Amino acid sequence: MNFELMASMMCANYGNLEKEVQDLEEAGIDSFHIDIMDGRYVPNFAMSLNDMAYIASVSKKPLDVHLMIEHPNNNIHIFLEKLRKGDTVYIHPEAEYHPSTTLQKIIDSGMIPGIAINPGTSIETIYEMLRIVKKVLVMSVNPGNAGQMYLPYVGKKIDNLLQMKAEMHFKVYWDGACSADKITLFAPKGVDGFVLGTTLLFGKDKPYGDILSEIRHMKV
Repeated sequence: MNFELMASMMCANYGNLEKEVQDLEEAGIDSFHIDIMDGRYVPNFAMSLNDMAYIASVSKKPLDVHLMIEHPNNNIHIFLEKLRKGDTVYIHPEAEYHPSTTLQKIIDSGMIPGIAINPGTSIETIYEMLRIVKKVLVMSVNPGNAGQMYLPYVGKKIDNLLQMKAEMHFKVYWDGACSADKITLFAPKGVDGFVLGTTLLFGKDKPYGDILSEIRHMKV
């Protein structure tokens, strides 16, 4: 069973960020997940534009940039200018008046367009955008903070998206409270990747390579 593993870099050790990036790359991480929060769309501040640009400059792996900001269309060009062709940019549809316009800017820049869906966001409200995006990031917790509890009703939403993804040509990714049991349950169903934070990856007394190897070899 093939699935991608992304490192949630807001959970990394910022005392030596370059070493964190290098260690994760050597360990076999598939991409770096960058959570940017503005303190308005979500009640927290997280990574900055400069954090994102620095990781883009020192890493060889793709970036998955998750914009938890109000009206990203106003400043999307600032982020796109510092990324590389083929990186992914997610926006929250609720944060924008005309999200399809912002998604088109992401596409025109050579990036992979994605939307992030909050636990309280129904599929029906974003159905048309599923034909535009290449990736759907499903939040299993309310956005804004690491270490939250999984909201069980999100599982049904993921099941519904998985039934649609082949026809509409998008991939499905899991973000939030990603524990081993969630991977063993949802990877066989067709979830394409999982964002790893403090639950499985960071803050453990074990090398990243050992952790990622154990995850990839779990029985699913």
